[in-house]
Amino acid sequence: MNPSDYQPAHFLWSFTDGVGTITLNRPERKNPLTFESYAELRDLFRALVKVPAVKAIVITGAGGNFCSGGDVHEIIGPLVAMTMPELLDFTRMTGDLVKAMRHCPQPVIAAVDGICAGAGAIIAMASDLRVAAPDAKVAFLFNRVGLAGCDMGACAILPRIIGQGRASELLFMGRAMSADEGERWGFFNRIIGQNGGQDGVLAEAHKMAAQIAAGPNFANAMTKTQLHAEWDMGVDAAIEAEAQAQAICMQTKDFARAYHAFVAKQKPVFEGN
Repeated sequence: MNPSDYQPAHFLWSFTDGVGTITLNRPERKNPLTFESYAELRDLFRALVKVPAVKAIVITGAGGNFCSGGDVHEIIGPLVAMTMPELLDFTRMTGDLVKAMRHCPQPVIAAVDGICAGAGAIIAMASDLRVAAPDAKVAFLFNRVGLAGCDMGACAILPRIIGQGRASELLFMGRAMSADEGERWGFFNRIIGQNGGQDGVLAEAHKMAAQIAAGPNFANAMTKTQLHAEWDMGVDAAIEAEAQAQAICMQTKDFARAYHAFVAKQKPVFEGN
C-alpha cells in the first residue's frame, strides 16, 4: 500500500508528513457506517501494519459530527431480517475493526465533534488518544435500540478508560456523555476551543499526530503494543515484558541518535529505526 496513492471507496483519506487522516464523509446523515465502510476501515488498519511511512493516524468526521453509528437503513434494517449465522458474521466483522485498530502499530487520534454515537463511540474508544470539541456528545446507545452494551469490546475497553461504574452507567442507560464529562472521566485527553467546531479540534489532533510522527516510531509502536498486551498480565509478567521490549528498543539507531544528540546539546532527529 502506497499511502500517497491510497483511494478508499467509503471514506476520505489524506497523507502528509507521515500522518494519515481518515475522514468519515456522509455529513448529510452525520457520517453513519455501512457494511462496506466497516470492512474497508478494518482492511485499512490491517494494511497499516506493513506501512511504516504512516507514523500516526487521525480519524474524524465531516460536517460537524464524528459518526452517528451504523446506518439505520443500510445496516439496522437488514440486520432484523438476518439469520443467526449471518448476524454473527456481522458482529465478528465489526469487532475485527476494533482488533485491527488496536493491533496496528501507529497511534490513532480521534478528533471528535458533534455526534459520536454507537459504532462511532466505539471507534473513538478504540483510538489511542481522543480530543473533543465542546459540543461533542458520546453515546454508547446500544441498549436504546434493544441491544446489549457489550458491543465491539466496549465492556472490556471502556471501563479501563473511565472506570467500571461510569462505564456501567453509560452502557446500561445509553445516555450521552458530554465533552466536559468525558474530559473529567479521562475519555478525552483534552477539549479544544470555546465555541465548538471541527477546525480547532482537527488542528489539535494533527498537532499531536505530527509530534508523534516526529518521535521514535519503532519505540512508539512498542509502547502501543505493550499498552494493549499488558491488560491481562500480572505485574511481574508486565515488568518482564517491558524489560524485553525496552532491551529491543535499546538496539535501535534512534536510541543512539538520542544519546549523541544529547551529548552534542542538540535535538534528536528520529528516523524510526
